[in-house]
Amino acid sequence: MNNNLTRSRQVAAAVIGNALEWYDFVVFGFMTVIISKLFFPAEHEYSALLLTTATFGVGFFMRPVGGMVLGMYADRHGRKAALQIIIGMMTVAMALIVFAPLPAAIGIGAPLTIVVARLLQGFATGGEYAIATSFLVESAPPGRRGFYGSLQQVGLSLAALGGALAGMFVTLVLSPEQLESWGWRLPFAVGLLIGPVGMWVRRHLEETPEFLEVKASAPARQSLGQVLRTHWRGALIAFGLTVCGTITYYVVLIYMPTFARTQLHLPLGEAFFAQVIALLCMTALIPTVGHLSDRIGAKLPMLLGIGLLLVVLLPLFHWLHAAPSLMRLVVVQVTFCSLIGIYYGPIATAVADQFPTGVRSTGLSLAYNLAVMLFGGFAQFFVTWLIRVTGEPIAAAYYVVFGTIVGLVATLALRSGAARAGLP
Repeated sequence: MNNNLTRSRQVAAAVIGNALEWYDFVVFGFMTVIISKLFFPAEHEYSALLLTTATFGVGFFMRPVGGMVLGMYADRHGRKAALQIIIGMMTVAMALIVFAPLPAAIGIGAPLTIVVARLLQGFATGGEYAIATSFLVESAPPGRRGFYGSLQQVGLSLAALGGALAGMFVTLVLSPEQLESWGWRLPFAVGLLIGPVGMWVRRHLEETPEFLEVKASAPARQSLGQVLRTHWRGALIAFGLTVCGTITYYVVLIYMPTFARTQLHLPLGEAFFAQVIALLCMTALIPTVGHLSDRIGAKLPMLLGIGLLLVVLLPLFHWLHAAPSLMRLVVVQVTFCSLIGIYYGPIATAVADQFPTGVRSTGLSLAYNLAVMLFGGFAQFFVTWLIRVTGEPIAAAYYVVFGTIVGLVATLALRSGAARAGLP
């Protein structure tokens, strides 16, 4: 009983810290429209939006670096120590954004402050996903790795939900003048809670039994090149699964409020309301499917979720664009997020199981962060540019179609538990 209570507290601490960590990262995406006007003034709204989405993406350049550095640190010194370092760096980054002066006060120093904050965020989050996933999966009792791994995605979903709630609150309660004057800082200010709360939560973590067992055996440390040569197949599968996951996350979960405002001309408050409803559905589905995957495996639910998403994507985007309304936006977002939730349920455990414990954080950090940098970080930039170049308002759907196809191929190649079984 005591072991179960300790494990439950461990998992709760990891999920809460993870959600607080990612909240600060995604809220920037939700505030893109406002930040573009304040920090990247340009002659045309489109140019300002491109500059801001590029700044959102620039943080992703640091993610592979942060992932490799922090991942190797976690494989050598433990998951707990690395997670505490990450939360501290993210707190500094959030403080920079909250207190950043506007260009009228310090000129070019204002957008540069935002860029520096994004780079620091990118370095920190580069290690967050792989290390938190490793921690959760390695903390799971026998037969529950799928459910425990799904809680990593619950943290991501809660982060997006928290960002959407904060965005909905400030856009509905404050006037446009108040929002642009000081209200946009409120969602970021909430993120500063990651300092005292996140550090306190993660201080009470205990190292995972799997890691302690591997550390006690004192295996030879592998270089990054050795990890790739030994586990290249697992790295490719993890990369492909993440390409799909990151494109759907940053387009459907993060970009859609911007899309609803700029392309559908719906009020930003309504866009956030639809997002909140959809994210509630997704948050409930993820652990349910994660639990199911412990019984039937990861491949079937992942194929079902991403396959159905591929089928309905274009028809629903066309239906929404033909007659934009809050009702249609809710239907589309609930459908998309529910199918994504089915895919997300088993994905964290699936990618973690492609690497053995001794190199899990390193291998997963590299595969995950390369995929996110290339296909997720600049998703909003690519979509905004595609819409402008093609003149097609639903160009975002084509980018998601590409991601779902990559995800289907990677899921078909998936071998559940391969690395744990000692397979190459």
